[in-house]
Amino acid sequence: MEHPPPMARDNYVFTSESVSEGHPDKLCDRISDSVLDFLLAEDANARVACETFATTGLVVIGGEIGLPAKDGRPGGERLKDVMGRIGQIARDSIRDIGYEQEKFHWNTCHVLNFLHEQSVNIAQGVTGEAGREQGAGDQGIMFGYATDETPELMPAPIQYAHAILRRLAEARKAGEEPLLGPDAKSQLSVRYEDGRPVGVTQIVVSHQHLDPKLTSGDVRAIVEPHVRKVLPDGWLTQDTVWHVNPTGAFVIGGPDGDAGLTGRKIIVDTYGGAAPHGGGAFSGKDPTKVDRSAAYAARYLAKNVVAAGLARRCTLQLSYAIGVARPLSIYVDTHGTGQVPDAAIEKAAMDVMDLTPTGIRTHLCLNRPIYARTAAYGHFGRAPEADGGFSWERTDLADALKRAV
Repeated sequence: MEHPPPMARDNYVFTSESVSEGHPDKLCDRISDSVLDFLLAEDANARVACETFATTGLVVIGGEIGLPAKDGRPGGERLKDVMGRIGQIARDSIRDIGYEQEKFHWNTCHVLNFLHEQSVNIAQGVTGEAGREQGAGDQGIMFGYATDETPELMPAPIQYAHAILRRLAEARKAGEEPLLGPDAKSQLSVRYEDGRPVGVTQIVVSHQHLDPKLTSGDVRAIVEPHVRKVLPDGWLTQDTVWHVNPTGAFVIGGPDGDAGLTGRKIIVDTYGGAAPHGGGAFSGKDPTKVDRSAAYAARYLAKNVVAAGLARRCTLQLSYAIGVARPLSIYVDTHGTGQVPDAAIEKAAMDVMDLTPTGIRTHLCLNRPIYARTAAYGHFGRAPEADGGFSWERTDLADALKRAV
C-alpha cells in the first residue's frame, strides 16, 4: 500500500544558536582565517589548511601551507620568509577581538607555530606539472540553502541570533558597553505560523561581563535594549521567556574558560540546523578546498533560485572527489515550493555556472584575502562587499536561472 508524502508542518517552534567572535572556537576560526588572508595577500595561489587551538595563555597553530615558486624562488624558500609573521597575526586577531585578561592576553599569551609545507600527495590532485589545476582538493558533500522568510533569504532563527551578537560586539568595541567582555552566546526559539516566523518564545543570551558584582538582572538590563533593536517589531512579547546568564556570573571567558579549536561551529557558520550540512568546516581553508568554495557556490545557487522566484525554499547539494574537477552530482529540493520541477533547476544550475573548483573560484573571485571577516556571525546572510567579500551572497544569477528553466 502506498502512503502519501508527509505534509510540511506550518505551525512549530524552531531554535538556532550563535556564538560571538570571542567564543574560544570562533577566536580560533579568526586566527586561522587571518593566516589564510595573509598568505593569499602574498600569493593568490597559496594553499592553506590552517588549524588553531587555544587554551589558557596558549595558542597553537598547525597545518599545511604552500606557496608556488615565483621569480626563480622555490615555494619552500618563500614560505620561510613569511613564517616569522604568523605569531603576530595571531596576536593581532586576539587584540581585535578584545582579550586583555590576566590569563589570556594578546600580548602575553604563548603562540606556537607548527605550520609546515603542504603534502605533495595532496598537492598533486590539485595542481598538475604545468601548474594547471586538475581537480577538487578533497572529496565530500556540500549543501546550500535559502528561504524567503527573511530579506537576506536566510532562516530567521540563525539570522537574528547572529544579529544580536554582532550588535552587542559593535556596542562593546565602540565603548558603549564597557562592562561586557568578548565571549558570548545567543539562542532564539522562533515561533512559526502558516510556515512564517512571527515571534520569539524563548531567548537565551549568555554574555561575559568584566565586573564580577554584576547579577544576571544587571546583564539583562545591558543587553536587552540591543536585542530589541535587532529583532522585528512584535517578536518579543510579555510571553517571551528570557534566560540571561542563567547560571549566574560569567567573568572568566574565552580560551581561559574553555579550550577552543578551529572548525567546531559548523552549524553556527551555516544555517543554524535548518538545513543539512556535509560536515566540512570552512575556516583556515583556501578555496581549492571544496569544503569551503563549493559550500559557498551551493549557497549562491540556492539563494539565486529563491531570488528568481523559482521556489520559496531551496536546498542544493554538490559532491566532489579529490583530483576530479567536475561535481559528481547535483541535487535540488525545493520542499514543495518550486514553480518548476526540481530536476529542471538542477540542470539550470549546471548550465549557468561552472562548478569545477576553478570555475567557482573565478566566478566568485575567491582567491582574495576576504576570509577573516567570515569567521564570526555566519558565512551566509551577509551583504556582498565592494572588494569581493561575501560574493556568494549576490543574486546576479537570478535572471539567468529563470531563462535556463
